[in-house]
Amino acid sequence: MEFSTQTASVEKIKTAALAVGVYTNGVLSPAADVIDRASAGAVRAVVGSDFKGRSGETLVLRNLAGVAAKRVVLVGLGAQEDIKPRSLQAAHRAAAGALVSLGVTEGVSALAAIPVEGTDPRWSARIAAIAVGDATYRYDTTFGKKDPEAAVKLVKLGLALERAAVKEADAGLREGSAIATGMSLTKDLGNLPPNICTPTYLGQTARKMARSHKLKVEVLDRKQIEALNMGSFLSVARGSDEPPKFIVLRHEGAKLAAPVKTVRGKPAPAAAPIVLVGKGITFDSGGISLKPGAGMDEMKYDMCGAASVFGTLSAVAELQLPIDVIGVIPTCENMPNGRALKPGDVVTSMSGQTIEILNTDAEGRLILCDALTYVERFKPAAVIDLATLTGACITALGYINSGLFSPDDALADELLAASRTALDPAWRMPLDEAYQEQLKSNFADMANIGGPPAGAVTAACFLSRFTKQYRWAHLDIAGTAWRSGKDKGASGRPVPLLMQYLLSTVK
Repeated sequence: MEFSTQTASVEKIKTAALAVGVYTNGVLSPAADVIDRASAGAVRAVVGSDFKGRSGETLVLRNLAGVAAKRVVLVGLGAQEDIKPRSLQAAHRAAAGALVSLGVTEGVSALAAIPVEGTDPRWSARIAAIAVGDATYRYDTTFGKKDPEAAVKLVKLGLALERAAVKEADAGLREGSAIATGMSLTKDLGNLPPNICTPTYLGQTARKMARSHKLKVEVLDRKQIEALNMGSFLSVARGSDEPPKFIVLRHEGAKLAAPVKTVRGKPAPAAAPIVLVGKGITFDSGGISLKPGAGMDEMKYDMCGAASVFGTLSAVAELQLPIDVIGVIPTCENMPNGRALKPGDVVTSMSGQTIEILNTDAEGRLILCDALTYVERFKPAAVIDLATLTGACITALGYINSGLFSPDDALADELLAASRTALDPAWRMPLDEAYQEQLKSNFADMANIGGPPAGAVTAACFLSRFTKQYRWAHLDIAGTAWRSGKDKGASGRPVPLLMQYLLSTVK
C-alpha cells in the first residue's frame, strides 16, 4: 500500500473516491461542508434522509458538479458531542471498507483532519493506515483457485490535511503502514493450516525475516534445547512427530540512536533490551487430556502469541526503531502418542523447579516457563509474554480486552496506556500472592493448574514463578487473537498495543 498526504482544497482533489465525515443531526465536518458548498448543496440534500451520519455508515455520491473527485464517500461519525478516538477509528475503517468495496485503485480520505480531543495528526494517520491494512487483508494462500473478483484493487491512499499537519501525519503513516504489514504477517501465520505452519516452518520464517529485515536469528533444535535443560518445554514436544524449535530474533536498534558513548575511554554498557516471548503451539490437541472435537480446528491459532512476536519484530525492523528488541519463541505441537506427557508426570524446568502435570492441556505455560528462564541472560529492561493461554480469560473478559497481568505497577500502567492509545484494549487482572496457594502440589514444587477458580490468574501466577529477575508482564490473548464464526481468522492483535508501547519508549 502506498500512502501520501495532500494539502489541496478537497473539492479540487482529483481522485477515484474522496471520503469525508458527517455527524448525526446533519452536522458536516469541515471537508464535507467544503464539498457541499462546491456542489451546490448536494451533501445536505441527502443528509437526514438517505444518510443519517451514524457511526460507520457510508453513502457514495457520484459525479458531483464542482467537485474533482469522481465519487464522494460520506462516512458517518456519530454525534459530534460524543466523538472519541474510537469513533474516528470506526470512521477510518468504514472509509477503507467503502473504498475496497468500490473496487477503486486509489482514494483520498479527509477523515484524519477531523479534530478529536486527545488525538493529533500523527495518531490519526497511523490509525488510518492500520484501518486500510485491515480492510485490504485477504488470506488466499491455501486456495487452489484464486477468485479474481475477491482481489483487492486499492493500492494507494492519500490523506487530505492542512499543510501544518503534514510532517506529523507522514510520520504516522510510516508507523501505521509498518504496523499494518506486521499485523498481516501475524494474520498469515495464524491462518495457515497446522500441517503447513509447523515449528519447522516458523523456524524457516524466522530465517527469512532475518535476511529481509536485517535481524539476527538463532533457531535451536531438539539437541540444543536438551543441552539447555528445558525439560518442561520438551515434555510437551515429545508427544509429536514434529520436532520442536526454539527461536530467537534480535533487532539491535540501540546503536542507531546515537554515536557510541564511552565511559573512561571504554564503550558504555549497551542499553537493556525489551524482550517479547510468544507461545508457539502450532497445534494443540490437548495431548492426553484431549480437547473436545468441536472447534478443535481453531487450535491452529494457539501459536498466535508467536505470530504476534513475528509481526511486531517486522514492524520494529521496518521502522528501524533505535532500541534493542528481542523476540523469543518456543514452538512445538501438543499431541497424544505413546511418548506423550501424562497427567501425574513430574517434569523439571530449566530453572530447576519441578512441576506436577495435572492436565496436559495446560501446556502453554510449560513451554513459556523455560523461555522465561532463558531470557534472564539478556538482562532485559522488560519482558512481555504473549499467549493464547486460557479459556478462563475469555470467560472473564470476553473477546474485547486482552488480559494483562504484572506485579510491576509502572510496567502495567505503560502497557495499559499503550492499549488505550492504540485502541487495542487490555484490562489488568489480579496477581495476588494468595492465588499461588492453588498451585500447591504434594509431589513437586508446583502443579501446572490451580483448578477452575480464577484459571487465568493462576496460569499467570505459575508464569510469575519464573520471572523474578526482571520486570515482567503477561498478556493472555486467548479471546482477542482470532475471531470465530463467519469471520473466522486471526485478528493481528496485540501487535498495535506492543508497537505503541515500543514507540513510547523511543525518546
